[in-house]
Amino acid sequence: MAQIHVSHLTFCYEGGFDNIFEDVSFSVDTDWKLGLLGRNGKGKTTFLKLLQGRYPYQGTISANTVFDYFPYTVSEGQMHMPAAEFMEALKPGCEAWRVICELGELGQEADVLYRPFGGLSPGEQTKILLAVLFSGENDFLLIDEPTNHLDQASRETVRRYLASKKGFILVSHDRDLLDHCVDHVLVLNRRSIELQSGNFSTWQENKRRRDQFEQAENEKHLKEIGKLKQAAARTSAWADKNESTKIGFDPIEEHDRSKNTRAFLGAKTKKMQSRVKQMEKRIHREIQEKEGLLADLEQPADLKIMPLVHHRETLVHMREYGLQYEDAEEPLFTGLTFDISRGERIALHGSNGCGKSTLLKRILQKAGAVRESLPVRESGLCETAAGLVISYVSQDTSMLRGSVSEFCRERELDESLFCAILRQLDMERGQFLKGMEEYSEGQKKKVLIAASLLAPAHLYVWDEPLNYVDVFSRMQIEKLILAYEPTLLFVEHDVRFREKIATGTVELI
Repeated sequence: MAQIHVSHLTFCYEGGFDNIFEDVSFSVDTDWKLGLLGRNGKGKTTFLKLLQGRYPYQGTISANTVFDYFPYTVSEGQMHMPAAEFMEALKPGCEAWRVICELGELGQEADVLYRPFGGLSPGEQTKILLAVLFSGENDFLLIDEPTNHLDQASRETVRRYLASKKGFILVSHDRDLLDHCVDHVLVLNRRSIELQSGNFSTWQENKRRRDQFEQAENEKHLKEIGKLKQAAARTSAWADKNESTKIGFDPIEEHDRSKNTRAFLGAKTKKMQSRVKQMEKRIHREIQEKEGLLADLEQPADLKIMPLVHHRETLVHMREYGLQYEDAEEPLFTGLTFDISRGERIALHGSNGCGKSTLLKRILQKAGAVRESLPVRESGLCETAAGLVISYVSQDTSMLRGSVSEFCRERELDESLFCAILRQLDMERGQFLKGMEEYSEGQKKKVLIAASLLAPAHLYVWDEPLNYVDVFSRMQIEKLILAYEPTLLFVEHDVRFREKIATGTVELI
């Protein structure tokens, strides 16, 4: 068993406003299954790249191991080739028989290695790349978001596969995956870095208890500081009052006082002033003890949504509905029957390629929310309520370019409110000065979600909105939906989110 030692690591991107890491030190065993957690933009992927030596940094990272990173970059030319022809270019020394063995553990036949890579499903592509990744020996593996865009069946396969392995760092926002696959967590908090044994739920429960303790300690210190300040103010006032009576007195009204009383009053005033200084020292000590409390407390602001109320109870009505691409031999699906009524939150569920996104776009088209024409033939009945206003979150973020101001002008959004929502989703203010093409995938998703939240609508249609979005923001969005109960039609493979949010599920087979 070897160790990776990180000592006094400090890193900031060139032209950046703040350090991503500052004087960070910790050690990791290379046989751990380590989950890496943190808000979007806190440096998870950056840390993996620092381990690989891709960026210059201050401090030291020492390791007697070879790092390998998932996902591999597959070029446009390689997309047209079978994986068997280019997998050694991805991982030098990669042997086909080892990859085939790993594919077997993933429940995948070896024939996928000999079909054009670009023609494979996202699940098949992911399984090939994971098989290549784990085909080496003694590598410490850096796995970045392996389940994005995968359907539920593929996620479960990847989950079982990773649970049987060790010697990796896993970056993921899928709580179910983290609970099943990791035995340690490294958490990039707001002000610190935390390393502990256990899975996500273990860490979350420990954090909940620690946050409760820190809140109680914070309240105790605040009360003590308040009492000390009041006592110090009273004592100081008494000292000042006594000091003012030290010289001069009315012999008629103060007949019991003589010139010799001055020394007594001076000594009494000095004693009171000493007590004030002692209280000020205690106040300073209480403030010092309070510092650091709540520094890493996650107190996400409550988001708001502005749903409209449609006069009709049923917003979308489908009977025996089917869709088929014009150049396809088989339909995507047939016989689909369901309604979406006001206040319902319907999850579309099915394997990759079964037509979930196509169905969402078809509903948008029928409601007049998009002008895009789909090359599909339909059967059966699909109706939307007249005057239906839809707010849409696409799974595609490639259109996000230019500044936040330009984006808001194009979509007629209130820029100050838009930025406020992004801040509530923990986007740093410095990001607003960048072009959105420079954002991480998680930050781009937050842009689309914020735009949707600002759009008053009868129906919210969200297509895999949580890909790359951090755990804390996911929980914010869950709380928002449960509080405002908008009418929602969504596709999302995060099991925890779907189970908590959906009032009904429609299976596309």
